[in-house]
Amino acid sequence: MSAVLAIGNGESRSQLDLKLFLPSFISVGCNAIARDHIVDHLICVDRRMVKEALETPLEKIYTRFLWLNNFSSQKVLAVPELPYQGDQRADEPFHWGSGPYAVLLAAQLANSEVWMIGFDLYDTDKKINNVYKGTDNYLKADARSVDPSYWIHQTAKVFECFPNIHFKIFNNENWALPEKWKKSNVEVLTYKYFRI
Repeated sequence: MSAVLAIGNGESRSQLDLKLFLPSFISVGCNAIARDHIVDHLICVDRRMVKEALETPLEKIYTRFLWLNNFSSQKVLAVPELPYQGDQRADEPFHWGSGPYAVLLAAQLANSEVWMIGFDLYDTDKKINNVYKGTDNYLKADARSVDPSYWIHQTAKVFECFPNIHFKIFNNENWALPEKWKKSNVEVLTYKYFRI
């Protein structure tokens, strides 16, 4: 498989058995996925999540450049530099989240395709949509959902900066693609089409 798999922690990805698929991809995951799966690259822009990830066998953990001095492990690397200059608050590297950084790193690693799973963005019941909600270093399960506008903007910038990469977004049938993500190099498929 030549595609790179970018894995968000939205609840929709729970319908896939990642253990069956991970060996076929170069994988980039976010935060607490390290509790359940070994990914090739892990993005943790929160220092608490880096500390947790260092307790796992993962070899490449990426965090903000500002946090690097807090960790002596050679496993901890800086997240990629942004491939563009912007003038909005959402364009500042410090305001980028783990999900958009995972998509950016996946795009840099890919030859032609990035497959995205678990990038749900939206809540389904006005509550946080994350498979790890209510666990250590995460919001409570009944916490209000997070505004996805920064994630949408930042990920759209990745799509724009990598026009030769085909991004396949897998999600549920009723999932709505954000307007900013409607690009010629972006395709939406339901999970039933996730095949290696």
